[in-house]
Order: sequence, then C-alpha cells, then structure tokens
Amino acid sequence: MKDENVSDILTIGLNKVYVEIGGKLKKTDVRFSSREELNKVIHSITAPLGKKVDESMPLLDGRLPDGSRINVVVEPLAIDGPMISIRKFMKKMLTPEEMINIGSISAGMLDFIKLCVRGRKNIIISGGTGSGKTTLLNLCSSFIPGDERIVTIEDAAELRIEQANVGRLESRPPDVDGKGEISIRRLVINSLRMRPDRIIVGECRGGEALDMIQAMNTGHDGSLTTIHANSPRDMLKRLEVLIMMSGLDIPSRAIREQVASAVDIVIQSSRLQDGSRKIIEISEITGMEGNVLLMAPIFKFIQSGVNSEGKVQGKFCATGAIPVFLNALKMQGFKVDMSMFAK
Repeated sequence: MKDENVSDILTIGLNKVYVEIGGKLKKTDVRFSSREELNKVIHSITAPLGKKVDESMPLLDGRLPDGSRINVVVEPLAIDGPMISIRKFMKKMLTPEEMINIGSISAGMLDFIKLCVRGRKNIIISGGTGSGKTTLLNLCSSFIPGDERIVTIEDAAELRIEQANVGRLESRPPDVDGKGEISIRRLVINSLRMRPDRIIVGECRGGEALDMIQAMNTGHDGSLTTIHANSPRDMLKRLEVLIMMSGLDIPSRAIREQVASAVDIVIQSSRLQDGSRKIIEISEITGMEGNVLLMAPIFKFIQSGVNSEGKVQGKFCATGAIPVFLNALKMQGFKVDMSMFAK
C-alpha cells in the first residue's frame, strides 16, 4: 500500500499475492502465514467501514479511508480461499503535461479536449477496465471554469475536482437486510434539483444512463461520464442497452435520437499490450442517417509496431475531419487553432 508505483493489489487465498506496476501484473513473494493472519487483515480492512464479510454476506465492496477501492470475496463464493482486490487511490494525479510526456495523449488532442470542455460539449469517456477512464475524467474536469457549479456522482468517490463549488455525492449499497440502498440513478435524478451547471457521473452502468442523457439534453451542457466499452461504436451500442435497463419501453430510434442530440464527443482510452494507457481515438457524433448514429473520428493513435523492449510504437494524428460544432464555438468567442486538425 505504501509503494506509489503499485496501482492494484490482488490476493487469492494464502499463497498468491499479485500487484500491478506500470500496467503489468506481477506475482510477489508475499505470503500469509496462516488463515488467522488473513482473517485479521480482512477484519482490519472491513471494521473501519462498519461492514462485515462472512458466509451470510460473502461479498464486500467499499472504500478505504485514503480513497482506495476494495472488494473482498470469501467462501463459499471464493473456491480457493478469500480474495482481496484493492485499487489504490493515487495520491498524485497526472498533470496534462505529464500525460503528454509519457505518451498518453498528444498536445493537439489536449487542446481539443480543453476547447470542448470550456465550450460546454457533452463528453463520454469510453474504455475497458483499468484503461485510465477516471484519470481522463479528472483531466477533463480540470478545464471547467471555476465559476460553475459542479455535482459529481460516484459509486466510490475517486474524482479530484480542483474547483471550489463542487457537490460530491456517493451511492449507498443496501444493508444486511437489503434496505437503505441509494442508487446512482436516484442521485442523478436528485442532482437535477441542486442547480448544477455540470453533472459528472463517475460511471454509467445501468438505468442512470437515461437520466444522464436527458440531463445533457435539458440544459446541463458540458456534462461528463464514463462507460465501459472497447471502441466508440461499441460504446454507443452499450449506451443503448443501458438506457433500456431503465425499465421504460422506449423505441430504439427514439433512444438513438436522444443520444445524437445529447452526446457531442466520445474519447476512447485503451490499455495496450505493453501496459501503457493511451487515448486511441476522439470522435464526434454528428447526427443520424436512417436508424444509424453517425460518428466522425477527429484524432487517432496509429500503432506501427512493437520495439525490441516490447513497447508499443505509433503516433497520434488528426484525421483531417473538422468538428461540426466548431463554427458555433467561434461565434461564442473561442479562439480555435485550426492547425490541430491538419493531417
């Protein structure tokens, strides 16, 4: 936990402890001497949370005092012994300059994202598990003007919003009796009554996607969220499924029309085979043709190969496409450097 290079700690039973360093999993020499020691570790983690994990409640999901996320699974669900998964809360977030230096993003992409955030464009960050979506969400939120009111909604509070006028909301799981749950969806609906300029949802994974899209369509421009998906096109398909999970019988075409009207930009993040995290595509949703949502890539990462050290080689490049909303931003007084879109 003290090693700042470690981002994840994963245990299986007594003898298997893995850590993630630089995007790669490594098995450690750490072992638990006995089941009693492992039980003490689990108890020391869960006691401050006011929760317990045993046969009657074999799953636990929570947040440690430092902000790290923890998941514990015990018997009878965990066949090979208790499993502990900790996603550490990074004490130091990457600055935009550091992200450019490590090759996660290009300067042109960064300038474009800054323009979109300040121009109040609705943005969805898409990516797989561990691809850096939360880091990107923090990056985007850092560009929001300080005089705007922000409401953040998360399962576990991870976002670090630098602005002063920020209301932070966190969902609550049900208690041992299955009561008292406050879902992300309920918080999104409640946030609309809190006079937010922007709503930031840590991750849409259910029916709250419908409420988020409606918020984007009803005056909360510049809102941000993340969705698990492997490509921008897959994200649109998953978003449609999530909206259907709201329980309302909405035709597919109506859903797509709402999405086309609400979402402006999709930023796709990916963890590549060498463990590096990069923005591999930034696309604009330009409208609909028939029943199909139209999408235009603006920036892409083109991989050229892998070097002798196993590092991914490639370059960030603009596709030459000019965003449809650019003229509207110019009319609002934003200065746009057109050279960022040159191929």
